[in-house]
Amino acid sequence: MNYASSRLASVKPSASAWVSQAAQRARAAGEDIIDLGLGEPDFDTPPHIIEAAYAAGKAGETRYPPTDGTSELKQAIIKKFQRDNLLEYSAGEVIISNGAKQVIFNALMASLEQDDEVLLCAPYFGQYKDMVLILGGVPVTIQCGAATQFRLDAVSLEKAITPKTRWLFLNLPSNPAGAVYTEDDLRAIGDVLERNPNVLVLSDEIYEHILFDGKKFWSFAEICPSLKDRTLTVNGVSKAYAMTGWRIGYAGGPQPLIAAMTKVQSQISSGACSIAQAAAVAALNGPQDEVHRFCAAFQARRDLVFSRVSSIEKLTLDPPAGAFYAYIGCSKLIGNKTPDGTVIEDDTAFTNYLLKDAKIACVPGSAYDLSPFFRISTAASEAVLTEALDRIEASVAKLKPGN
Repeated sequence: MNYASSRLASVKPSASAWVSQAAQRARAAGEDIIDLGLGEPDFDTPPHIIEAAYAAGKAGETRYPPTDGTSELKQAIIKKFQRDNLLEYSAGEVIISNGAKQVIFNALMASLEQDDEVLLCAPYFGQYKDMVLILGGVPVTIQCGAATQFRLDAVSLEKAITPKTRWLFLNLPSNPAGAVYTEDDLRAIGDVLERNPNVLVLSDEIYEHILFDGKKFWSFAEICPSLKDRTLTVNGVSKAYAMTGWRIGYAGGPQPLIAAMTKVQSQISSGACSIAQAAAVAALNGPQDEVHRFCAAFQARRDLVFSRVSSIEKLTLDPPAGAFYAYIGCSKLIGNKTPDGTVIEDDTAFTNYLLKDAKIACVPGSAYDLSPFFRISTAASEAVLTEALDRIEASVAKLKPGN
């Protein structure tokens, strides 16, 4: 008997989760695996946030919350958007969900018709594509390679839009390449969208606070205010506040879209955990010192990884401007042979080789629709990253040119 529906035939599990599960199995078998697959800060949630959750539980905030979020967290999010992005939202224009991924899924389920097209900027977070496929949409890839610093340009966007285009997805800064868009970049994209009034914009800004080299963050709706009424600005507390397990994502957007998303959420999960929402209030309203400390640590790790990768022959890395990943080019290794004679045919084969030989778990570029690259998470200690890069360098040195 086939238990899976036909709509799942073209959908793949999360690549980073699959890699981490493979690493866990290898560890359970006694192997010394370094897992650089999952995008998760290695820091603990700041104490004042944990204390707020404890206080909420003691105060009896343990019953069903409103489907679209508690009023306290909505007000904290409204204040955050005003403070950080100069964006004004009302309570009816904000939704809180079980992580940013549910926000995105809700938006697509609420708005996509069969065969609607969704524009994705490769390399992109792999789950974007799979959510579109599950819901009957058509993912359309726009290649945004190293030549454009992994950023979407206006010319490519204009060419990709068709009468069926429903959404453009942006990720600012981006996972996996750490691309950061300038004001001019966003304005040029906005100019194209002004001429295409039926296209909605989903701006995923979950890595907003993880920026390097003094760069300033610009929210899409902030730079293109005339498009705010068809932009969904997605964010959450997972990355900036080391709260991945608390599962709180949120978005600000036009009230009719938020209402439709709330209807979807009411049938899937109801509201997000009440205790976690109380913790998120403390995160957004409380001191931001730890956010800055985390960012400084991520920059130091970025610098370490960039320096080390630059010294490894046949690997390339454009220094990420944000987020906590390194998207490493391995085109010069394609066609090489491993010590046992296996040909490195693509980036998937290379990451399989690293898992076997170097005991390093990382994600192939094919998972992000731009090859040949591989992604490592830099959300690990400098000692762990140093050991991982020592192993990668040694494994690369073992490869021999193909015939």
